[in-house]
Amino acid sequence: MKMLAKLGSLMGLSALLSACGSLPEQLATTNENVTAQYQLVVDAAKGTEVRLGGVIDTVKNLPDQTRIEIVNLPIDKYGKPDIDQEPNGRFIAYVDGFVDPVTYSRGRLITVGGNKDGVERGKVGEFEADFPVIQAYGQYLWRVEERLIINRHTSAFSTCWGYYCDDFYYGPTQGRVIKEVK
Repeated sequence: MKMLAKLGSLMGLSALLSACGSLPEQLATTNENVTAQYQLVVDAAKGTEVRLGGVIDTVKNLPDQTRIEIVNLPIDKYGKPDIDQEPNGRFIAYVDGFVDPVTYSRGRLITVGGNKDGVERGKVGEFEADFPVIQAYGQYLWRVEERLIINRHTSAFSTCWGYYCDDFYYGPTQGRVIKEVK
């Protein structure tokens, strides 16, 4: 009985840990040679399987597909865009069917998997550039979670030292916001 409990605990723990860091199933592929670096995608041949991520700039629904213009951010091995890095370049993703522009709104983080389908000439303001085009087989919208950590400094002259006490602190409280992509 003890052995069964240990085995069940071990299986539960491994399932929990595997869920924390894995590629979303919408982006999964059997190809081990997926190109996931922007500069390599720019230079890649048509038909190359790619995975890129970034921030949505514009969404335009066409009759049979949706055009999503994305500002590129580097992604990690799980496909998560790295919000601590500077954007470098843009790309266009074509998704079959309709996607709601409210759900796929400007500023949302997205990762797209698909095949490179050439380049498309476009503009950012008045600047013209060539953007890599991806015919997407899957896309995943990420959310950014924020945690606030407040640094509390308890005075030596405090009247309360318990867990539920909040000192009458005169002056600004310091803390930091931690942003995490999930």
